[in-house]
Amino acid sequence: MNEKNKILIIIPAYNEAENIMSTYKKIKKLKISNCNIDYVIINDGSTDKTREICIKNKLNFIDLVTNLGIGGAMQTGYKYAKYNNYDIAIQFDGDGQHDQTYIKYLINEIVNKKHDLCIGSRFIGDLSQFQSTASRRVGINFLSWLIKVLTKKEIKDVTSGFRAANKKIILEFANDYPIDYPEPETIMKTIKHGYSVKEIPVKMHERTAGKSSINLTKSLYYMIKVSICIIIASITFNKGDE
Repeated sequence: MNEKNKILIIIPAYNEAENIMSTYKKIKKLKISNCNIDYVIINDGSTDKTREICIKNKLNFIDLVTNLGIGGAMQTGYKYAKYNNYDIAIQFDGDGQHDQTYIKYLINEIVNKKHDLCIGSRFIGDLSQFQSTASRRVGINFLSWLIKVLTKKEIKDVTSGFRAANKKIILEFANDYPIDYPEPETIMKTIKHGYSVKEIPVKMHERTAGKSSINLTKSLYYMIKVSICIIIASITFNKGDE
C-alpha cells in the first residue's frame, strides 16, 4: 500500500477574527485521496480576538507575540512543516480569499507532475472574477515583467499567497525567507536555483470580512522595495554562480 502524502496547510492570520473560523471550516471539510491533511494557524501578533477564537475552539495554532509580517509568519509555518516532516506545505490565507477546491490541483502538480513549487493564479484563464484593484494589478504586472527579465520564465500572479511547496522547498523556505512581501522574491530565487515552478489557474474571492492592510501608499512602497530586493537577489545569485 502506498504511504499517504503528509500535507500541511499553513494559515497566516493577522486580525482575522471575522474570518478565521470560516477558513478553518473550509479546511476541515477537505478530503483528498492519498493525502493526510493537517493545518496550522500562525497568529501573527493579532490585536483583535483571533487568538481568543483559536483558544476557545481548540484550533491548532502558533501564537507569535509580536507582528512579524507575512514573511515571518510563513517562515514560522515552514519551520513547523520541516520539523514535523511534511511532504507538502500549502499557504492558504486566513482572509477568505482562497478557494479550498483548488488545493487538490496544487497538490497534483507537486505529487504527479513533480514540480517543486506550484502557484495558484488569478490571471490564467477566466476562473477568477476577482483580480485585485487596478493599482495593485499595475504593480503585479511590473513585478511579473521584472522576474521574466531576470529568470526568462513568466509567472503572471507573482503576489499570489495560494501556493504549494514540496519538501525541498519547505527546507529552503524554513532556512531563508524574506520578511516583507516575500512572494515575488521567493519565486525569483526558486527559479534561479533551478527548481521547477508551475502556475495554474484558480478561483479567488474578495475577502469576506475586515479589510486589507495594503493601501495605495503601501502598494507603491511594495513595488519599489520588492523590485530592489529582486534585483539585488538576482545580482547576488549571479555573482555566486561565477
